[in-house]
Amino acid sequence: MRRIARVLVLGSMPGSASLHAHAYYAHPRNRFWPVMQQLLGIDADAPYDARLQQLAERGVGLWDVIGECARRGSLDAAIVPGSIVVNPLPERLATLPQLRLVVCNGSAAAQAWRRHVQPALSPPLTRLPVQAVPSTSPANAAWSLPRLCAAWQPVRDALR
Repeated sequence: MRRIARVLVLGSMPGSASLHAHAYYAHPRNRFWPVMQQLLGIDADAPYDARLQQLAERGVGLWDVIGECARRGSLDAAIVPGSIVVNPLPERLATLPQLRLVVCNGSAAAQAWRRHVQPALSPPLTRLPVQAVPSTSPANAAWSLPRLCAAWQPVRDALR
Protein backbone atom coordinates (compact mmCIF):
# COMPACT_ATOMS: atom_id res chain seq x y z
CA MET A 1 0.00 0.00 0.00
CA ARG A 2 1.40 3.35 -1.04
CA ARG A 3 1.78 6.32 1.28
CA ILE A 4 -0.42 8.30 -1.12
CA ALA A 5 -3.49 6.15 -0.44
CA ARG A 6 -6.56 8.32 0.13
CA VAL A 7 -8.95 5.40 0.69
CA LEU A 8 -8.12 2.19 2.52
CA VAL A 9 -10.44 -0.77 1.92
CA LEU A 10 -10.28 -3.31 4.73
CA GLY A 11 -11.58 -6.84 4.53
CA SER A 12 -11.94 -9.04 7.57
CA MET A 13 -9.60 -11.91 6.61
CA PRO A 14 -8.93 -13.31 3.13
CA GLY A 15 -10.96 -16.36 2.18
CA SER A 16 -9.34 -19.63 1.19
CA ALA A 17 -9.39 -18.79 -2.55
CA SER A 18 -7.56 -15.52 -1.87
CA LEU A 19 -5.08 -17.14 0.50
CA HIS A 20 -4.36 -19.86 -2.06
CA ALA A 21 -3.94 -17.34 -4.90
CA HIS A 22 -2.02 -14.82 -2.74
CA ALA A 23 -4.42 -12.21 -4.09
CA TYR A 24 -7.15 -10.05 -2.60
CA TYR A 25 -10.71 -10.89 -3.65
CA ALA A 26 -9.64 -13.91 -5.72
CA HIS A 27 -12.87 -15.91 -5.44
CA PRO A 28 -14.39 -15.84 -8.94
CA ARG A 29 -17.80 -14.77 -7.61
CA ASN A 30 -16.53 -12.02 -5.32
CA ARG A 31 -17.84 -8.72 -6.68
CA PHE A 32 -15.07 -6.45 -5.38
CA TRP A 33 -13.31 -6.07 -8.73
CA PRO A 34 -16.55 -5.54 -10.70
CA VAL A 35 -17.56 -2.87 -8.16
CA MET A 36 -14.18 -1.15 -8.59
CA GLN A 37 -14.63 -1.37 -12.35
CA GLN A 38 -18.01 0.36 -12.15
CA LEU A 39 -16.93 3.03 -9.66
CA LEU A 40 -13.33 3.74 -10.65
CA GLY A 41 -12.86 2.33 -14.14
CA ILE A 42 -10.57 -0.48 -12.99
CA ASP A 43 -10.18 -3.22 -15.63
CA ALA A 44 -11.65 -6.13 -13.65
CA ASP A 45 -10.31 -8.60 -16.24
CA ALA A 46 -6.71 -7.37 -16.15
CA PRO A 47 -4.04 -9.50 -14.45
CA TYR A 48 -4.06 -9.16 -10.68
CA ASP A 49 -0.90 -7.01 -10.47
CA ALA A 50 -2.34 -4.61 -13.06
CA ARG A 51 -5.58 -4.30 -11.06
CA LEU A 52 -3.59 -3.50 -7.91
CA GLN A 53 -1.59 -0.92 -9.84
CA GLN A 54 -4.78 0.69 -11.15
CA LEU A 55 -6.19 0.90 -7.63
CA ALA A 56 -2.96 2.41 -6.31
CA GLU A 57 -2.91 4.99 -9.12
CA ARG A 58 -6.40 6.05 -8.10
CA GLY A 59 -5.42 6.32 -4.43
CA VAL A 60 -6.93 3.09 -3.08
CA GLY A 61 -5.10 0.68 -0.78
CA LEU A 62 -6.16 -2.81 0.32
CA TRP A 63 -5.55 -4.68 3.55
CA ASP A 64 -7.38 -6.74 6.16
CA VAL A 65 -8.24 -6.05 9.78
CA ILE A 66 -7.33 -9.60 10.80
CA GLY A 67 -3.80 -10.83 10.11
CA GLU A 68 -4.24 -14.34 11.49
CA CYS A 69 -7.07 -16.45 12.87
CA ALA A 70 -8.39 -19.97 13.17
CA ARG A 71 -11.23 -20.60 10.75
CA ARG A 72 -12.73 -23.62 9.08
CA GLY A 73 -13.44 -22.68 5.47
CA SER A 74 -13.80 -19.14 4.15
CA LEU A 75 -16.84 -17.73 5.92
CA ASP A 76 -16.29 -14.93 8.43
CA ALA A 77 -18.86 -16.59 10.68
CA ALA A 78 -16.43 -19.50 11.10
CA ILE A 79 -13.66 -17.33 12.60
CA VAL A 80 -12.86 -18.48 16.14
CA PRO A 81 -13.10 -15.21 18.15
CA GLY A 82 -10.26 -15.95 20.58
CA SER A 83 -7.89 -16.79 17.73
CA ILE A 84 -7.85 -13.34 16.12
CA VAL A 85 -4.53 -11.56 15.66
CA VAL A 86 -5.10 -8.08 14.29
CA ASN A 87 -2.87 -6.42 11.70
CA PRO A 88 -0.95 -3.38 13.03
CA LEU A 89 -3.42 -0.90 11.59
CA PRO A 90 -2.87 2.04 13.97
CA GLU A 91 0.82 2.06 13.10
CA ARG A 92 0.14 1.70 9.37
CA LEU A 93 -2.56 4.38 9.31
CA ALA A 94 -0.11 6.82 10.88
CA THR A 95 2.09 6.45 7.75
CA LEU A 96 -0.72 7.44 5.36
CA PRO A 97 -0.89 11.25 5.54
CA GLN A 98 -3.36 11.61 2.65
CA LEU A 99 -5.85 9.04 3.96
CA ARG A 100 -9.40 10.42 3.84
CA LEU A 101 -11.54 7.32 4.40
CA VAL A 102 -11.36 3.78 5.75
CA VAL A 103 -13.91 1.42 4.19
CA CYS A 104 -14.79 -1.85 5.94
CA ASN A 105 -15.88 -4.44 3.38
CA GLY A 106 -18.70 -6.19 5.21
CA SER A 107 -19.98 -6.43 8.75
CA ALA A 108 -17.21 -8.76 9.97
CA ALA A 109 -14.53 -6.26 8.94
CA ALA A 110 -16.50 -3.42 10.55
CA GLN A 111 -16.99 -5.40 13.76
CA ALA A 112 -13.29 -6.35 13.93
CA TRP A 113 -12.38 -2.68 13.34
CA ARG A 114 -14.67 -1.49 16.16
CA ARG A 115 -13.54 -4.19 18.57
CA HIS A 116 -9.80 -4.40 17.89
CA VAL A 117 -8.57 -1.31 16.03
CA GLN A 118 -10.70 1.68 16.98
CA PRO A 119 -9.86 1.45 20.72
CA ALA A 120 -6.13 1.48 19.87
CA LEU A 121 -6.28 4.67 17.78
CA SER A 122 -5.04 7.97 19.10
CA PRO A 123 -5.71 11.48 17.76
CA PRO A 124 -5.76 12.52 14.98
CA LEU A 125 -6.60 9.00 13.72
CA THR A 126 -9.67 8.88 15.96
CA ARG A 127 -11.24 11.49 13.66
CA LEU A 128 -10.64 9.47 10.49
CA PRO A 129 -13.97 8.66 8.77
CA VAL A 130 -14.78 4.94 8.72
CA GLN A 131 -17.56 3.63 6.49
CA ALA A 132 -18.97 0.10 6.68
CA VAL A 133 -20.26 -1.11 3.31
CA PRO A 134 -22.00 -4.34 2.31
CA SER A 135 -19.68 -7.25 1.66
CA THR A 136 -18.71 -8.05 -1.91
CA SER A 137 -18.40 -11.72 -0.92
CA PRO A 138 -20.44 -14.30 -2.83
CA ALA A 139 -21.97 -15.17 0.56
CA ASN A 140 -23.76 -11.80 0.33
CA ALA A 141 -25.68 -12.81 -2.79
CA ALA A 142 -28.77 -10.84 -1.73
CA TRP A 143 -27.01 -7.67 -2.86
CA SER A 144 -26.99 -7.18 -6.63
CA LEU A 145 -24.03 -5.53 -8.35
CA PRO A 146 -25.95 -2.25 -8.90
CA ARG A 147 -26.94 -2.12 -5.21
CA LEU A 148 -23.36 -2.82 -4.14
CA CYS A 149 -22.06 -0.08 -6.42
CA ALA A 150 -24.51 2.40 -4.92
CA ALA A 151 -23.51 1.41 -1.38
CA TRP A 152 -19.82 1.67 -2.24
CA GLN A 153 -20.20 5.20 -3.67
CA PRO A 154 -18.32 6.75 -0.69
CA VAL A 155 -15.12 5.29 -2.17
CA ARG A 156 -15.51 7.32 -5.36
CA ASP A 157 -16.65 10.38 -3.40
CA ALA A 158 -13.54 10.31 -1.17
CA LEU A 159 -11.26 10.24 -4.21
CA ARG A 160 -12.67 13.43 -5.77
